[in-house]
Amino acid sequence: MKILGIEHIGLAVDSLDTDAPFWKHVLKISHKGTEAVEDQGVTTDIYDTGRGKVELLEALGENTAVGKFLKNRGPGIHHVCFEVDDINNAINELKESNIRVLSDNPTTGAEGYKVVFIHPKSTGGVLVELAEKP
Repeated sequence: MKILGIEHIGLAVDSLDTDAPFWKHVLKISHKGTEAVEDQGVTTDIYDTGRGKVELLEALGENTAVGKFLKNRGPGIHHVCFEVDDINNAINELKESNIRVLSDNPTTGAEGYKVVFIHPKSTGGVLVELAEKP
């Protein structure tokens, strides 16, 4: 597997309306767009620094992964995402190394990326996402 760099840091937030202005107006980071990712239960709001992105995550409901994260831990860093050159190869390599991936096949995430998550028990406590650019 080849890691191409840090694609983004995912931040769970209570409200995009309340929390996005800091990133957009105070830090003046370029806004890439806002997108609902229904199968992941989030609305994403993406800011691009030119050397990595910040992805704000607002839960679409309390019973979603981000909704449960917010209930248990509150707002903050949810995951780190690394860009890979070949997501299917990455999944196979991880499984061969007995690393717990949360799905056997990639799903489509924000911006059309193919994504897979690695369970925090396999990474020292951090939820890790791998993403392949469309």
